Amino acid sequence: MDFDPFLFLSLWSDLGRIGSAIMQPLYWAVSGLIVLAHRMWAPLFGADSGLTWALSIVVLTIIIRGLMMPLYAKQLNSSRAMQSLQPKIQALQEKYGADRERLGQETMKLYREEGVSPTSSCLPLLIQLPIFWGLYQVLYGAARGTAKGTFFVNNPDLVDSLSHATLFGAQLSGTFLPMNNGFGATQILALIMIILMTALLFFQQLHMMRRNMPPTAFEGPMGQQQKMMLYLMPAMYIFIGPQIPIGVLVYWIISNLWTLVQQYVIIRNYPTPNTPAYIEWEERMVAKGKDPKEIERLRSNKARKRPSNASDTGSRTVKGGSGDAAVTRQQVNRQTVRPDENGKQVVQRQQVQRSSRAARKKK
Repeated sequence: MDFDPFLFLSLWSDLGRIGSAIMQPLYWAVSGLIVLAHRMWAPLFGADSGLTWALSIVVLTIIIRGLMMPLYAKQLNSSRAMQSLQPKIQALQEKYGADRERLGQETMKLYREEGVSPTSSCLPLLIQLPIFWGLYQVLYGAARGTAKGTFFVNNPDLVDSLSHATLFGAQLSGTFLPMNNGFGATQILALIMIILMTALLFFQQLHMMRRNMPPTAFEGPMGQQQKMMLYLMPAMYIFIGPQIPIGVLVYWIISNLWTLVQQYVIIRNYPTPNTPAYIEWEERMVAKGKDPKEIERLRSNKARKRPSNASDTGSRTVKGGSGDAAVTRQQVNRQTVRPDENGKQVVQRQQVQRSSRAARKKK
């Protein structure tokens, strides 16, 4: 079968239209939030003020990141559950390392027994991606004078206001490159924001590596990749930042600040085991009179959706197999005094289970 480039382009175009249709609800929500925030700040600083639009973008970013906190919490719980299973997974790898098929079967069996899904930590990230993309597209389009989202489409004057708004003499729709009018206020503000954004991302990753990663994470090829990512990700911002409008850079900076604060709180209170942050957390818990191991056990059970009390002592309720009413079995401790081999009297404990009412009637 010969390759038909026109068919490929047609399919690509159809996929683009489908993707655009799927993103419309997100465009609607994002445009509505930023227009609402603009109406809140406009009476204070003016409808066409760059400060009004910048503060509107800040409010929009805070609302979006706040709404996404449950997704981040779910991702955190899933990651902790996976981390708690690492010793068992390593034991399976040592036992079935040569038999990949058996290793995969035993690993999936372990996940089912422990109530952990290996894909659950990725799902929140996949949900976040279209949200961030919709946010970026609405801001980028508005800064460029292209309306996306119902509230911008129905209010072209707001799109025009945002595309011409200035902050410290720099246009919010302006970029560092190209320098059509030379090196001016737009380039200065864009350069400062690009440097700030890059520094925030670098410090965020450095803080994560130094505080919340075990020493073994830096060993071998994976460790080298971690070190490379520390510099590659900020370098990407340096390359793509000059083409990004200042209005979108405002969103990125506020979003990175939110992530940095959120990461600090999480690492301080929910650190990864065997890390410097975890050792400090243990010391703080001991100083407060709390048991770090018990807290970690409860957190792991919560992340795995398993009951925190694993003890089976006490009473249990069992249903009969032929429609009998629920029967409560009680474990009764009895003490029996018996002589041991040396003739000494020893107290032995016995646990006796009472039989069900139906069984007693048969007797």
